[in-house]
Amino acid sequence: MNQKRKWMIPLGMWMVFETVAVVLWLTKNNLFYLLNFSYIGTAIALGLFLFQMNYKHARRIVQLLVGLYMLIYLGFICQENMQIEGFWYYLFTGVFEAATIHYAVAKIIGPLLFGRGWCGYACWTAMVLDFLPYKTPKKPRKKIGFIRYITFAASLIFVAVLFLCHVGHIEKIMFWAFVIGNVLYYGIGIILAFAFKDNRAFCKYICPITIFLKPMSYFSLIRIKCDKEKCVSCGKCKQVCPMDVDVTDNSRKRKNGTECILCMECVKECPKKAL
Repeated sequence: MNQKRKWMIPLGMWMVFETVAVVLWLTKNNLFYLLNFSYIGTAIALGLFLFQMNYKHARRIVQLLVGLYMLIYLGFICQENMQIEGFWYYLFTGVFEAATIHYAVAKIIGPLLFGRGWCGYACWTAMVLDFLPYKTPKKPRKKIGFIRYITFAASLIFVAVLFLCHVGHIEKIMFWAFVIGNVLYYGIGIILAFAFKDNRAFCKYICPITIFLKPMSYFSLIRIKCDKEKCVSCGKCKQVCPMDVDVTDNSRKRKNGTECILCMECVKECPKKAL
């Protein structure tokens, strides 16, 4: 049974992405979508399989495979703005392409299935931040999460102004917004990580994408659950959680429940295999 499970979980996730890939390929009549989502699905399936095989760097491999692909190939080579500004841009033009498809799959509809798995396995900002020294928070969580709503609104206003003012060469502006935005994200993320002694401080307080992710993640089908009969309340799972989630509470209203990035650090740390 355990051997079958090692194959079924990665295969199931691969089939989800492959279905998306085929549907988009056929409906959009564009081979790129087949190759794009097949690649991402294969990378994620590989990471899940390696995790099942107890390989400690499984998640990091997925982060690099997916994050670098989206940052370097889609972002810099194809010059697609995959940040939130790109989503607003395509939304305003009324075109279901690139960033709008990416957001629909990874950050709006997808989280109903895999929660904030995007943050844990595919985000190119977190990909870098997770290499910093503070993998578990060294200080209590700050009550400044409202900043994410400001950055969310700022991104929307920025793109809206470009359209309302009929600014020319918007596509080129979007590319440079992607470049500058990434520089700012990395810079602010690194500064906050060292200031708060928390690699994921940027994700908790600044990242505008969480405005989409959090409400959908509340209803996520895939989530960490605790077997109360096995749990000995040692607290190790809470100590290693980078997002301060109380995974011992199985209710959807658990502390920071919509912050879980499915990194599985708690699962690996649990001495009783209760998670």
